[in-house]
Amino acid sequence: MLSLKAIDAGYDDALTLRGVSLEVERGEIVAMIGANGAGKSTTLRTICGFLRPRKGAIEFDGRTISGLTPDRIAALGLVHVPEGRRVFAELSVEENLLAAAYLVRERREVKRRLGEAMAYFPVLERRRRQAAGTLSGGEQQMLAFGRALMTGPKLLLLDEPSLGLAPLMVAEVMRSVRSFRETGVTVLLVEQNANLALQLADRGYVMETGSVRMHGSGAELLANAHVRTSYLGHTRGEGDVV
Repeated sequence: MLSLKAIDAGYDDALTLRGVSLEVERGEIVAMIGANGAGKSTTLRTICGFLRPRKGAIEFDGRTISGLTPDRIAALGLVHVPEGRRVFAELSVEENLLAAAYLVRERREVKRRLGEAMAYFPVLERRRRQAAGTLSGGEQQMLAFGRALMTGPKLLLLDEPSLGLAPLMVAEVMRSVRSFRETGVTVLLVEQNANLALQLADRGYVMETGSVRMHGSGAELLANAHVRTSYLGHTRGEGDVV
């Protein structure tokens, strides 16, 4: 479904990604883990068009998308949920959701998607008239997910969805990620909580200094000595998905 082939990318004169290759198959949850500065978020920004690769190619659903603008990529069903939620703070929850459906022309379809998003995340229904900036961090993450669903995604790129959230809300976020796959949405997940990410993932990639250093199934990476020493940082069982 998504294929990166030997991607180099970066900012100004600095090269951040070096020869990054990865695959995401339809229906999978794929995790990318690594330390701060490893290139995980830069990889997502390159996939969704905010950065142009200097080398290599990106393919989605059988077509080359490297070089396309972010709006054209999003229209193909590849949707980015960035780190930090980035809701429109002054707009209501409902207005935030409707703003995400700007590419949908039929009002009936917009209404249907709005109903589905609020059914998927009941807290959004309860807060629909409330300013998004007054929501808790966890509620804002649900709103960010809801906005993504309004676009009718085929593949979600999720960047650090659990960042800064309380443990109970982290568990809720991760249940949401798992349920996306159950409804037919493929997920590429960047997450610093490597234990949670690899428990959720069918497969995972480990990034270090702008390159993919290893990959395998979630279970294989959880059991890998280097991954456990470098990224897990706690005994097995802590932070388990519930």
